[in-house]
Amino acid sequence: MSHKSNKHIGSDFDQFLAEEGLLADAAAVATKRVIVYKLEQARKAKHISKTLLANRMHTTRAQVDRVLDPNNTAVTLKTLGKAAEAVGKKLRFSLA
Repeated sequence: MSHKSNKHIGSDFDQFLAEEGLLADAAAVATKRVIVYKLEQARKAKHISKTLLANRMHTTRAQVDRVLDPNNTAVTLKTLGKAAEAVGKKLRFSLA
């Protein structure tokens, strides 16, 4: 198979995702995974159960499961902020 037959050989991955219309979704999932990873680290370090986290957030355990699902990008920034506060952290964003 020749490299000439694949227009994406040699292009960078972000460019490929952009061309396929997938870049925003991939970035959202990647960002959510990082946030979930850091929330889980803080939660476990402070020995906070998911039930206690739900109580601190004034929500349900089912909502906490959605917050901690790395593939669920439909969680609001407000909810992520509440989760961060419940484990003693702050949620910060920046534009690059």
